[in-house]
Amino acid sequence: MSALAAAASTTSTGEAVQFWLLAVVAVAGALGAVLMRKAVHSALCLAGTMIVLAVFYLANGAYFLGIVQIVVYTGAIMMLFLFVVMLVGVTAADSLKETIRGQRTLAALCVLGFGTLLGAGIANASLRDFNGLGQANAGGNVQGLAALIFTKYVYAFEITGALLITAAVGAMVLTHRERTERAATQRERSEARVRGKHLPPLPAPGVYARHNAVDVPGLLPDGTPSDLTVNATLRARGQIRDVSGEALAELAALEQRSQEWLERDHNRSEERAQ
Repeated sequence: MSALAAAASTTSTGEAVQFWLLAVVAVAGALGAVLMRKAVHSALCLAGTMIVLAVFYLANGAYFLGIVQIVVYTGAIMMLFLFVVMLVGVTAADSLKETIRGQRTLAALCVLGFGTLLGAGIANASLRDFNGLGQANAGGNVQGLAALIFTKYVYAFEITGALLITAAVGAMVLTHRERTERAATQRERSEARVRGKHLPPLPAPGVYARHNAVDVPGLLPDGTPSDLTVNATLRARGQIRDVSGEALAELAALEQRSQEWLERDHNRSEERAQ
């Protein structure tokens, strides 16, 4: 029995070469997902890491997990993230200002706790007897996985499902926006574009837009203007409008005076009409 366990736990040359080659690719993809400046490149690196993980699952006899990793995570979820990033247009111009106090310390503690749990799990697995894939998949890989999920790890499985549902509902609540006016039709948008009333899009996520003009920079969470939200040509020409507090106060005063003049003209027109 011990000879069979030793033979089952022995790694062949092909398995060792496969592991070390794919391990380098997986670690490089994980580092690229964190260090890449563009979100699209990070998503592609993460997709490559997920594909390597699927190959690891298949090589270890976990065929169901390998197929699920490719079809569900890499093919569906990760590609959905990639399409969303490409459509939304998230760029490196997003705000990098930290507005939450102590988030780096909290992140370091989370990393330390996760590393401790990971190390304890690896140590616990290495100290126990090796069962082998034959015993784990005796009734089939899907049946063995289902037996563990719905018996030994049923509470962890249900809690994970509840967290995912809560996250999905929270994302929908945060992104929901009540419409306060009638949506413009395609014909109305086309006419406004021809008449020169077509407005450019707002700055990228991460900044606070005070205006939707191309020569007005967005504001970072700390209130400072971000030059990355305006065109480089306008910045080189010095045609960027000031959005400081004094400039905004002067603009508000000018708008107030204009409104008063318009009201006076309207009252005079009514008096003449009477």
